[in-house]
Amino acid sequence: MNNSTVTFITLAASANPTTQSIGLTDSLQLFLCSFTFLFGMANHCYVIWLIITGAGSGVALEFFNLNLSVCEIGICIFCFLDTMAIWFPNLKIVSNFIQGQGITGRSLFLCLMCVERYLAVVHPVTFLKYKPLRYRVICCIVVWILTLGSCLYTMFILMALNTVAHTWSFTLQFLLFFSIQLFCLVAVLRALKQSGPGERAREKEEENNMKRKAFHLILITSVNTIFLNVPFIILALYRVVTKQQSLELRIAALFCYTLGGFVQPVLYLHRIGKLSCLRSS
Repeated sequence: MNNSTVTFITLAASANPTTQSIGLTDSLQLFLCSFTFLFGMANHCYVIWLIITGAGSGVALEFFNLNLSVCEIGICIFCFLDTMAIWFPNLKIVSNFIQGQGITGRSLFLCLMCVERYLAVVHPVTFLKYKPLRYRVICCIVVWILTLGSCLYTMFILMALNTVAHTWSFTLQFLLFFSIQLFCLVAVLRALKQSGPGERAREKEEENNMKRKAFHLILITSVNTIFLNVPFIILALYRVVTKQQSLELRIAALFCYTLGGFVQPVLYLHRIGKLSCLRSS
């Protein structure tokens, strides 16, 4: 569930648990958040179990995916807490803190996965040099430290009700992370169009297959990043400019959030052959 957040569509902001009843919009939002929590948790726990047990390429090669799934579990917990905040407003402090994982953590791990494919295609020597697990662990530690900082920043900025600062920080992070993914996408596409001189036909085809797989993965990740974040950016800017809430934009953004969060686990399960109905012949 892949950089998105329910920051701008918080349930507690739209329903006062002591004076208002939950309307149709809030009921739909409650259903989507519950669906994300239940099925998202199950999906990512299953992915983590498969990676740890070595069902795929092993823990070392899937280490970024492993950390992404852990981050996504935190986002699922955020959905649950933000939903429960309708009846227990004190939970908003905790849910505001966990929001940083959706804003920063998810996007950074997705960027790491794109950069990894970029290095494997464009700079294979560098990729082999930094392929050992210890370098991946170092990268993930840095990402978790940055994510912790984002969680603290998000919590304090939302407690201060500074939605303008929160909107712009979220937007700038999205533009930065998407720029990295776009750079990797263009670089891999250029490498795919180029063919090395004197290569054998079979070796050339195998190399092109590897490049195509990397290109498709980065492309899907980039499109999913847009799908997850752009609706929330539009909703946030709409609220900042008009000082009003749009129920239609709020539900549309949450719907994209719910669907987009299942992209990465489905890709992984398809890659290791656990989704036989989607396997290519």
